[in-house]
Amino acid sequence: MAHHPYRRLRAQKNELPEVGISETGNIRSLHLGSATVQSSMNLDHPAELVLSYSRAMMGWLLFNDQPRHITQIGLGGGSFARWIDAYLPNTRQTAIDINPQVINVARNLFELPFEDEHFEIIEADGAEYIKTMLGSTDVILTDGFDGEQIIDALVAEPFFEDCRRALSENGIFVTNWWSGDRRYQRFVERLLNVFEGRVLELPAESHGNVAVMAFQSSPKEQNIDKLKKRAEKLTTQYDIDLKGMLSALKANNQNNGKHFYL
Repeated sequence: MAHHPYRRLRAQKNELPEVGISETGNIRSLHLGSATVQSSMNLDHPAELVLSYSRAMMGWLLFNDQPRHITQIGLGGGSFARWIDAYLPNTRQTAIDINPQVINVARNLFELPFEDEHFEIIEADGAEYIKTMLGSTDVILTDGFDGEQIIDALVAEPFFEDCRRALSENGIFVTNWWSGDRRYQRFVERLLNVFEGRVLELPAESHGNVAVMAFQSSPKEQNIDKLKKRAEKLTTQYDIDLKGMLSALKANNQNNGKHFYL
């Protein structure tokens, strides 16, 4: 959890956390009601995933690097939107955020992709909006913190069930959780229950964040040697350390050295 001085922007009229901005060198960051950094952008390389948790949340690329559609619950500073636009230009994406101020700040200060049929932003409650998507998205990226802790609705079993219904046949649900949260194990158990045990935990390189992935159906590739070859190719292609992520997945999830159990 990095701390920076940040300037306050216009106060919200409702109960949503206030948005703040800080800049350190060439890194611009977004905050929600606290000094905790929610999202960061490298002004010289806007598509770069600056924060380790955001890189970990791309671990699903090991299992599907050609998604047709990605849904983001929580736009934040638009890190995923910029990365997907740069590295997966054929993938359509929808970002949902409940906070109009976040959307406004992201549009004005965080170099979002052009909004068209390829990329849309919807101001809505992600937990409600996802109910309208039936089997129509390949990846759901959930990053829902309110500045203090994770939003309760986004760790509830009904939400996981709605996400499962929203995902396509081989879809993947990905969420950013904090391993220091004493409820962490309970969240994982709910996810295991809804996704019938097909869950992988991928700790980020720093700060105790964990990218937790749940699979609609068993991934086609679970052989660790084959995934290693894939990780080598994709690490170069996407400039994300998927080789390191595969090692972390192997160290933190059940496998027999040759295969995962999903």
